[in-house]
Amino acid sequence: MGKGQGVTTGAGNEILGRAKAVKNDEFYTQWADIEREMNAYLEYDPNVFRDKVVLLPCDDPEWSNFTKFFALRFMDYGIKRLISTSFAPDSNPAGDLLTPTLFETEDPKFDSRRTRLNGKKFVLEPKDLNKDGVVNIDDLQWDYLEGDGDFRSAEVTALRDGADIVITNPPFSLFREFVDWLVEGRVRFSMIGNQNAIAYREVFRRIKDNQMWLGKGFPRNMAHFHTPYSVHSPWVEQRGEGIVRVPGVQWFTNIEHGRRHEPLQLMTMTDNLRYNKKLIGTLGGGTEYQRYDNFDAIEVPFSDAIPSDFDGVMGVPITWLAKYNPDQFEILGTDESDLRPTKTYSAKRKFVDGVLAKSNTGSKGCYIRADSFGAGTYFDVGYPVKRMYKRIFIQRKTG
Repeated sequence: MGKGQGVTTGAGNEILGRAKAVKNDEFYTQWADIEREMNAYLEYDPNVFRDKVVLLPCDDPEWSNFTKFFALRFMDYGIKRLISTSFAPDSNPAGDLLTPTLFETEDPKFDSRRTRLNGKKFVLEPKDLNKDGVVNIDDLQWDYLEGDGDFRSAEVTALRDGADIVITNPPFSLFREFVDWLVEGRVRFSMIGNQNAIAYREVFRRIKDNQMWLGKGFPRNMAHFHTPYSVHSPWVEQRGEGIVRVPGVQWFTNIEHGRRHEPLQLMTMTDNLRYNKKLIGTLGGGTEYQRYDNFDAIEVPFSDAIPSDFDGVMGVPITWLAKYNPDQFEILGTDESDLRPTKTYSAKRKFVDGVLAKSNTGSKGCYIRADSFGAGTYFDVGYPVKRMYKRIFIQRKTG
């Protein structure tokens, strides 16, 4: 995602049709989303980029908004050096959809063979090369990389090792590898990923250990991307030619921002049970927070239902991390790691709307005991239980 080159304009429907057959990893971040996130870092530390080498792997300034954005802000941010790298079309599943632009073809360095086989490197330094009185994208210098521009290559890894901050929107399919690559390089970073990545063992461990957290984020966790694909997925909505809306998208970062330290305003347990209509609607007529059948913790289905006066362990949705303040709460683990369940189920059968159904569900996760097999999905473990979607266990910090 965000890697390689872009889409030839003017061949829209044909390109979108061909894109169905290739791997959908090519999505381009919108300018406003980059600006909103970077502003959050700058509000916390106005010098966060000053005298820093900023690397934008998986980006091509001919198409990527990341490079254009940072080139425009280069002097304002006081960046020492801006580097972006792109992926070779012949190594890119979407390569057939990509053609070089006039930026490259009109340059004396253009090589019709290397433009397909090699990645490219773009560098901007505080030098007004064209003598127009400003340093911006027009002063960008480029050349072909020796390899295809894969971020895992020794060539791009060397650029990472010389960088202070790495910012990009990597391919979703390589998210885990990209996180490992960043951590190995001990750089500060900001990257886009699906919020389900929170549940990846290695990602969650770093969040729990305060080595990574969520950024300011997208409005309602919805991101709009430019893409060459016509996406066919129940989770992705086509929003016109070349634009999709994807839910559950987050920024993952280790750069501080102010929202991360804003305390969540909460009501007491009594007031939640009396006034929180969303919470009350999940209790099925009950008058207390539900407890898990297999963990010593209460179920809190919404962030705004976290009681301010409960000192025990609480299970919350992974979306709560967008409001996580490390000064207010401690993360204990997930329903699949860290915390030991109070019981395990040796066998269970799945019922959907009261009918026995095939189940491939494992034994991990949080379960809540039910009175009967009602509408929806339940499991029979000797009695009816309902599994809750991925939960994080947290505890309020006191003192």
